Amino acid sequence: MAEEPIVNMLFHAARCLSPRDALGVWESAIRMKRVDRSTLARVSWRSARAATLAAAARDLSDSELETRFVAGMRRHGVVVRQQVRIDGRPVDGLIGDSLVVQLDGFAFHSSARDRRRDIEADARLRLRGFTVLRFDFHQVNFEWDYIVETILMAVAQQLHRHRIR
Repeated sequence: MAEEPIVNMLFHAARCLSPRDALGVWESAIRMKRVDRSTLARVSWRSARAATLAAAARDLSDSELETRFVAGMRRHGVVVRQQVRIDGRPVDGLIGDSLVVQLDGFAFHSSARDRRRDIEADARLRLRGFTVLRFDFHQVNFEWDYIVETILMAVAQQLHRHRIR
């Protein structure tokens, strides 16, 4: 079986890493096409944690940052749809039908041109009635309480629901 080494590595990641970090590794393996979800579903995992990760891991996150955000929001009961196409482009996360969350990791947001592209995209979304919240690597990894508070406040204000203005 060509996928056996990666399956073995994922098993050990499930045992040795925090669930949040392990999920990032699992989703990276799926996204990079080192293994597919159907293979993970067929494995008889010898650990409940690995079985849970096999059921949870998806191929929608473009980065570990997105994996961390979506999993963290799920723990707070917030459903985040990933890679929804709006204005011809995928957004990192959509909560409800109008709260867009964009996550800025270093790989795709390191130049002034990248920043201008993001500002222009945010403006187009805003003109279409979306609320856009943008968080960076540091915030997702080290200011999680701020993100949760911000998202929950936006939901409490019904910013995740389209309104006629």
